[in-house]
Amino acid sequence: MTASAKRLSVKNLSYRLGQRTLLDNISFDLKAGECVALLGANGAGKSTLLKLLLRLIAPASGHIELAGMPLSTLKRREIARHIAYVPQHHQPHFPFTAWQVVMQGRLPVNGMVRSPSPQDISRVELAFKDNGIAHLSARIYTDLSGGERQRVLITRALVQDTPVILLDEPVNGLDYGHQLHLLTQLKTLAAKGYTLLMITHQPEHALMAASRALVLHESRLIADGAPSEVVDSALISRIYQTQVQQIDLNSGHRFFIP
Repeated sequence: MTASAKRLSVKNLSYRLGQRTLLDNISFDLKAGECVALLGANGAGKSTLLKLLLRLIAPASGHIELAGMPLSTLKRREIARHIAYVPQHHQPHFPFTAWQVVMQGRLPVNGMVRSPSPQDISRVELAFKDNGIAHLSARIYTDLSGGERQRVLITRALVQDTPVILLDEPVNGLDYGHQLHLLTQLKTLAAKGYTLLMITHQPEHALMAASRALVLHESRLIADGAPSEVVDSALISRIYQTQVQQIDLNSGHRFFIP
């Protein structure tokens, strides 16, 4: 698939909860090789949009296409073969080990009935090693810290081997070092041709890792473009109702201070 190929297309998408409009006439495409940051204040509709892209809820109007196919016509397993999801919080019903949680990422590939193959085991072992969490594999998932759980969930998404990965605040709970490691990893995955859409509340993370920024405000998509062109002090003031000073360095980095 070429770097310009569309993997997800959203056309005139709206969603309402009772009388409240949570998303209003949203349109955008996600292409191969993009790492897209989704910004917006609490209640702007970010998590609702991810649920729509996963077909966990149905839109009031508009439609979504996945790899050129209407999302509404696809079975759950077909969607899971194309899209992996990293939730912000995850609480399993049983005391699975971290290994078992990651191996669940192979279910869309192999189905529920077949035992893991040697290829599945090798894929999971490599993912644990590549993500630096091999020491967590035998531990009970619910005994892990929030940051450790998040790293396990990201590893589970990677072994699903889907072209699209949706991440709901993926750095939540990670310490500073692991935040930087994850952001670098996302850039690497995009360079390999993955399509990534991540919710973030950190404008600097959009500038650091994303090739594109989508901004939701009051249920509408108000900006779509390169982070360096979209994410500035004026935008932060508008969507977060707070004043910041923008610092642009000669190196091309940008950050904000109160």
